[in-house]
Amino acid sequence: MAWFKRQDKGILTPTDEKREAPDGLWYKTPSGNIIHIRELKNNAYVCPDDDFHVRIGSKEYFEILFDNNRFQELDANMKSADPLKFTDSAPYPKRIEASIKKTGLNDAVRSAVGKMNGSEIVIACMDFTFIGGSMGSVVGEKIARAIDHSLKHKIPFLMISKSGGARMMEAGFSLMQMAKTSAKLALLSEAKIPYISLLTDPTTGGVTASFAMLGDFNIAEPGALIGFAGPRVIRETIGKDLPKGFQSAEFVLDHGFLDFIVDRRNLKTKLTNLLKLLDN
Repeated sequence: MAWFKRQDKGILTPTDEKREAPDGLWYKTPSGNIIHIRELKNNAYVCPDDDFHVRIGSKEYFEILFDNNRFQELDANMKSADPLKFTDSAPYPKRIEASIKKTGLNDAVRSAVGKMNGSEIVIACMDFTFIGGSMGSVVGEKIARAIDHSLKHKIPFLMISKSGGARMMEAGFSLMQMAKTSAKLALLSEAKIPYISLLTDPTTGGVTASFAMLGDFNIAEPGALIGFAGPRVIRETIGKDLPKGFQSAEFVLDHGFLDFIVDRRNLKTKLTNLLKLLDN
């Protein structure tokens, strides 16, 4: 009965002949739910079991929002310089080179123009994978130029923020981007061209303190961390425990700093309807 009952114990397949599942096929959410990457992509990178919004970057947002993923990227080749000759454990240019090689991005924001449900729109989207989505001179300049494109062609502007804040390697140059982008948005407001700010997880630091909170509508994804300093820093500063859910999108909404929270699966439709409302 050897065909029915295993006589030899253990698996005898040689190690070099064993097959392993390729990396990146499955995603496990913080609550323990496991979903196939293909299903996750088809669901706008939202886990259908618990509605957890997976962190995504500009590539995925452009796929979701631009019709047929067709768009013209703006200022695609712009890269950071080293104005302060900054060095810590590594020279700043080497950090930039390493991030470009690792992410395939030139900096922490991409901007593009295309159609969303048939209507022209300019979208600037931050990428957290590039030095924590930090805001340096290139980020500020690309956002400013994207706003200029909206002004020139009189089409709406959408900013998708995802950032740890200012880029310390550029110090004061980074902080200047807060003023520059805010001034450009003031011109957009004067021209009565719609600006929608979408805050995703996480949106913190100087980004929150400038363009991320200046939209005609400030909206966010469910569960996104939104604030200036991080929860740990605040807790250590004031020496007290923070309220439950502090700095979550839901907490910020309850305290009047957001207009509404939108599920990513409904994002394209909601944005289209909102822009139609602003156009009337």
